Amino acid sequence: MVELIRNEASAAGAHWHFGAELLRHSRNERKADNMSKAKVLVVGSNATQIEVQGGKWGPTGNYLNETVVPVMALIRATYDVQLATPDGTKPHMDKASDSAMHFGGDTAAYSRARSFWTDDPVMNQVLPLGAVIEKGLDDYAGVFVPGGQAPVVDLMQDPQMGEILRHFHGRAKPTALLCHGPIALVSAMPRAREFRAALIAGDESSAKELAEGWPYVGYRMTIFSASEEKWVEKEILHGKMYFTMPQALSAAGGDVATAKRDFEPHVIVDRELITGQNPRSDHSVGEALVKALDETNSQRRPNVATHA
Repeated sequence: MVELIRNEASAAGAHWHFGAELLRHSRNERKADNMSKAKVLVVGSNATQIEVQGGKWGPTGNYLNETVVPVMALIRATYDVQLATPDGTKPHMDKASDSAMHFGGDTAAYSRARSFWTDDPVMNQVLPLGAVIEKGLDDYAGVFVPGGQAPVVDLMQDPQMGEILRHFHGRAKPTALLCHGPIALVSAMPRAREFRAALIAGDESSAKELAEGWPYVGYRMTIFSASEEKWVEKEILHGKMYFTMPQALSAAGGDVATAKRDFEPHVIVDRELITGQNPRSDHSVGEALVKALDETNSQRRPNVATHA
């Protein structure tokens, strides 16, 4: 069943308040929650620059709020979190996200998120993707990929990211991706690198052929829109990207839909896949992922008979 979640602008204030409450959940309080439901894999990017047309590069990284808000939602719901990246080093924070603006102007919530990113063990005990695969993916109940444009550079074409996604897809485990994060789904196709190269070359026809074997064909999904990208190109990258995110996922075979208004919270859930469109979808993605994990755990938990 496909569930479409759209949070109207009038509810935005409530979501920012909710995020602030999550970030008040201190490390000591988490230690008291010693009954973990399960473990969730969070995959970050190591990219610090992204290609733009004309042979130039623009700054990039993972977004602060897109990473911390969903992760704190998982922790608050008593899920353990393991952060991993392609090379096992901590993700680079996109400077454009290092602002209270992404926390509804709440400077206290921003400060707590910044401290969590900088100091919390969850953000500093990072594993390489290869080590995660070697130790066994069956240990994880779900996976989450935050955004910022960085995943377009590495995760989109990373073979180990593809192996991880195919594992979760094959077992129908909750798979959540936010903003530019859903572009990582491309890595699950057999010829992801060639697919990306075709898009950069402007050869969308070849890209569609190279997408053969992609496990998410026909899935409903969302991602950072082409019109939202124009703002980033103008204000942050100072250059034009080679392809848009909806263009890439549509060429791969996804059923892509974006909100009518830019930067409006927008989340789509289709089977195990949870995708959020933009930075303001951070709270909604966290909520949807926790809900999916709770439902999955409930279904797999054996019934225990009680006797008088």
